[in-house]
Amino acid sequence: MNFHVITLFPDSLSSYLNESILARAIKNKKIKITFYNPRDFAKNKRQVDDRPYGGGPGMVIKAEPVIKAIQKAKGKKKKVKIIFLSPSGKQFDNAYAKKLSKNYKDIIFVAGHYEGIDSRVQKVFKTDEVTIGPYVLTGGELPAMIMIDVIARQVEGVLGDIDSLEENRVSSPEFYTRPESFKYKKKNYKVPKVLLSGNHKDIEEWRRSKK
Repeated sequence: MNFHVITLFPDSLSSYLNESILARAIKNKKIKITFYNPRDFAKNKRQVDDRPYGGGPGMVIKAEPVIKAIQKAKGKKKKVKIIFLSPSGKQFDNAYAKKLSKNYKDIIFVAGHYEGIDSRVQKVFKTDEVTIGPYVLTGGELPAMIMIDVIARQVEGVLGDIDSLEENRVSSPEFYTRPESFKYKKKNYKVPKVLLSGNHKDIEEWRRSKK
């Protein structure tokens, strides 16, 4: 799967992408992530934003550099999903991530910043307006990274074992490993007995009860 991210700050995501599961997935060519900086498509790289019409605080990213960046990411590909990251968008969830992973090989994320992006970008392209939660961030880079992480998990081979997908198995928010018991401030903390029983039916029932 190919992820394309339109952002003014591509380096802000590099530390996460260079670690753990996503780094391995990129190395093994299960996924590919490409960045497109609107500054590279602007006549004046120093000014890709301007004051909003109608007044108000902050600056708005110009439409044309973003449109050109999307065109570059899209290329000649016929089936591409373009996601416009916005606090007012529909809520992102696992069901949407799974749908994307099954139906698309190329996903473009448009990450805004400052006061946002000129709305004419959404008039030029058919986009899904998506949010990761009921709050406002300083930019769309973190939402893009979160969505890439969630969607990439659905790609075969990224996790190594498909059973690692929590949503495909009985899991709980509680996890335990060795030792079976340890003491902290004179109090013993033990692993629940059911997890030591070897009775898989009882273990699954315990996990369901913890959801």
